[in-house]
Amino acid sequence: MNTLSITCFFVLNLLSMSLAADDEKHPSEIYNNNGQSVIKLDTETQTLSGIETITLKPVHYQAEFTANGKAISIQPLLALRNRYLIALTENSSAKARFKQAEQNISRQQDLYRHGVSSKRSLQEQQALWQTNKSQVNATDFQGKAILDEALLLWGKELTDRAMSRDSDKLGVFLSGRKRLLHITLPANKHLADDIQTIYIDPSGDRSKARKAELVSVAAKTETVAQGESYYFQTGDKNILTGMNVTAWIPEQNVHLTGVIIPKSALIWHMGQAFVYLKTAQEYFIRRNIDQYSATSEGYFIPVAINPGEQIVSVGGQMLLSEELRGQIPGEDND
Repeated sequence: MNTLSITCFFVLNLLSMSLAADDEKHPSEIYNNNGQSVIKLDTETQTLSGIETITLKPVHYQAEFTANGKAISIQPLLALRNRYLIALTENSSAKARFKQAEQNISRQQDLYRHGVSSKRSLQEQQALWQTNKSQVNATDFQGKAILDEALLLWGKELTDRAMSRDSDKLGVFLSGRKRLLHITLPANKHLADDIQTIYIDPSGDRSKARKAELVSVAAKTETVAQGESYYFQTGDKNILTGMNVTAWIPEQNVHLTGVIIPKSALIWHMGQAFVYLKTAQEYFIRRNIDQYSATSEGYFIPVAINPGEQIVSVGGQMLLSEELRGQIPGEDND
């Protein structure tokens, strides 16, 4: 092969490679529609990329607000219970001695009237009767003082449970089946009268939150917040005594209509939350989301998205990459 033939061969090769490169198109195309980027992606590429969509349905949602709380120890309450039970035992003993003293003084009075017993013996019996009566009064007062202390610290419901002779009243806490939570609301919030259940989680993740049941109003607050405080109980075994928890509490008389999107559908970029919507078989657009609330099913969106629209539930990050790629100027535009 001569020099001219070799040169022609290399030129034809380069032309062939150039034509092949021109024929190879990127699977996506980016259009600008009145300032809105529109991504065109053929159905085959959608399938290969794992893009999935769902059609949104209307939902009714009760708005929530968050509060802070803590899983607290009932040991101080148990200490009060033990003191109270001891006081009851001492009171029973004092009453038994007083009853015996009453019977003894009655006999002494009869004996003294019949001249069988001396006045000194009667006076000694009267002194013993007075001492026993004072002991009954003292133990009565001691028991009442413990009850008052418990009421001031724990409120009526937990005091009634603790001071009951039925030990099962606190059994759920002693056995570890339940944890006692102290929840303090923000200063401007209130717990609606019909609310018996809230949701709590130690990591602050609404989608992982578990139920907690109302026990009673708390007698005091244990945080710097100046709002109402309540006791709740939870069966979540992952919550240990001393843990801080976030609580989600239904907002009184606030019901909204909107849609719930999967957690995987919401994407963040440059501090902005958004989703991708499928507007036609091969077309996608991005829509910013300014209002959303975490729920156990995903995110509740009250505005910006309408029921019936198709949202990208899986593959939004891929569409974002394609959109950003389309914003990079080509070499021919340099």
